[in-house]
Amino acid sequence: MNRKLDYFKTYMLGRKVAVLGVGVSNRPLIRYIHRLGAVITAFDMAGPSDEVLRRTMDDFQAEGIGISWSLGKDYLKNLKGFDMVFRTPKVRFDIPELLAERERGAVITSEMEVFLELCPAKTFGVTGSDGKTTTTTLISLFLKEEGYRVWLGGNIGTPLLDRIDEVEDADMVVLELSSFQLHTMRRSTDVAVVTNISPNHLDVHKDYQEYIDAKKNLMLYQSFMGRLVLNASNYESKSLSPEARGRVVFFSRGDEGPNPGAFLKDGVLTYQEPAKGISVPVVPAAEIVIPGRHNQENYLAAVAATFEYVSPASMARVARTFRGVEHRMELVRELDGVRYFNSSIDTSPTRTKAALKALEDRGERVVLIVGGKDKKCDYTGLGESILAVCDRIVLCGENVPQIEKSIRAACERRAQAEPTLVRAVDYEQAVQEARRLAKPGEAVVLSPAGTSFDRYRNFEDRGNHFKKLVHALGT
Repeated sequence: MNRKLDYFKTYMLGRKVAVLGVGVSNRPLIRYIHRLGAVITAFDMAGPSDEVLRRTMDDFQAEGIGISWSLGKDYLKNLKGFDMVFRTPKVRFDIPELLAERERGAVITSEMEVFLELCPAKTFGVTGSDGKTTTTTLISLFLKEEGYRVWLGGNIGTPLLDRIDEVEDADMVVLELSSFQLHTMRRSTDVAVVTNISPNHLDVHKDYQEYIDAKKNLMLYQSFMGRLVLNASNYESKSLSPEARGRVVFFSRGDEGPNPGAFLKDGVLTYQEPAKGISVPVVPAAEIVIPGRHNQENYLAAVAATFEYVSPASMARVARTFRGVEHRMELVRELDGVRYFNSSIDTSPTRTKAALKALEDRGERVVLIVGGKDKKCDYTGLGESILAVCDRIVLCGENVPQIEKSIRAACERRAQAEPTLVRAVDYEQAVQEARRLAKPGEAVVLSPAGTSFDRYRNFEDRGNHFKKLVHALGT
């Protein structure tokens, strides 16, 4: 019996609830708390003419979900007098309207905060600047291969609060958690993984320290039985160790850090039990299907997180069969001897550098489509990574000036001529230009080094549009 869930259901009956943002996570939330008898007002800065929002409103009406709406530019002016406010992760917790509502007595929370409060199962949480989605997916696949019933959700795109009635004690819950979701979190997961930390999302966070502090919430509230997995090769991740309340296990592609739990030994992913000093081989790195050193790190993080629950044999089976996550170096098609890859998930220069390094390690030559919305990131070294595999680049996005500056700086340092730089006004032109520039045996790669918000609703929308355009080539 889940007594917390029973109380929550009783508590929600007749409560006046505001839901800020009607996106992926909050639509199922609205459906769920409506069934519990909450009186709901949905707030969204998009107007009723927005195509996606209009479709959502029509769906709710068809389902008999009667709620009030506050939409458009001044959508928060009606945020007054609520018992509970669910904010979408991108809405900051300290905006004046939320602070005023809290002072009036409202509970300010989020779908993920409530889910963690009510969840009866063991929880795995993954955060970091890069590698979150792949690591989260690997942990879930490891657990499934071992025979557990697994719930996968969070920032990976699947809300879980509306499924809480189905989650049982013996299940495993694996969550990808962004800094926005963690910003006000006061409950940590049983197993917490910090893949790495580098400057990111500084267009939303006040500064880098606030971003780091948000990440730390994943581990600050663990019990002494909690397990914290840190990257021994990343300074910011490793430096969280002294604040851990439970056990700390490290991972690393090398042998950095104090007796790391998961590391690379003679080309083999290996787990070392810190207390016993016993090394257990898991799988040769060469047998991992998805390429790149960064993916070896993702596997090591997943090994360190699950070794108490999953056998090395199950881990190895996943490594030899898992072909990667959609929008992450995803092979779209081959046309006229050219392979087209979608890596729309590369929303920062760091991610693009990792993707290009994986291509360099494989000896690939690439025509790169790059550009998106800047997050006030550091572009240092991006130019060098691009030049290592590219001499033809298609630029399309708001952060093109930063990317061009990094490329030109790299050319000066390397004393070489500038590569071919082509500016495209949209993705239709970008794909056509890339096709024109690519030669048989090469690859066209979408790796934006920026978010999608200059043109698309999210990176999935961007990647799907790219794939559609690629599939339309030659037809």
